[in-house]
Amino acid sequence: MIVDLTHTLKDKITVYPGTPDPAFAPLSTIEKDGFAEQSIGMTTHTGTHIDAPCHILPGTRSLDAFPLEKFIGKGVVLDCTQVSAITLPLLQQNAEALKEADFILFYTGWQDKWNTPHYFDPFPTLTTEAVEWLLQFHPKALGFDAISVDTMTDEALPNHHLLLQQEVLILENLANLDQLIGKQFQLF
Repeated sequence: MIVDLTHTLKDKITVYPGTPDPAFAPLSTIEKDGFAEQSIGMTTHTGTHIDAPCHILPGTRSLDAFPLEKFIGKGVVLDCTQVSAITLPLLQQNAEALKEADFILFYTGWQDKWNTPHYFDPFPTLTTEAVEWLLQFHPKALGFDAISVDTMTDEALPNHHLLLQQEVLILENLANLDQLIGKQFQLF
């Protein structure tokens, strides 16, 4: 079974407030030009995406500077739909699964709010204590079905800093995580 964890890129999708909407425009058609081609304009944080250290920390690595192995490994999804914050006790209850995972993904149910104004409502995020505890497992990445690893109101971006300083990548705006709860899987 293959589960696509990405949202489809198209016009009029959810973007971080103040970010330009993606733009897709036909440049040529098979009927007129003998081939089809489109122009695509968007920011690097459009749709499902990965935050690299260079997104927040000057002089650090971009995604292309990591080996391909950084993007492949065992994954686990934690169901966080019943909490307002992802806390240390919640993580400790799942310690065995977390220590075996390269990719720790958090299903909050926010994927169901994609392309609605409610996507920007307060969503569950990791507490600082929870992030610091997770770092002991040296995951390759943490992933979320929401727009950020930090709250929308915290401009200091503490979770981004803690994770990216350790080169733990951040997957944002994931989709279909509910299909992987309780399952062992490989993430590519």
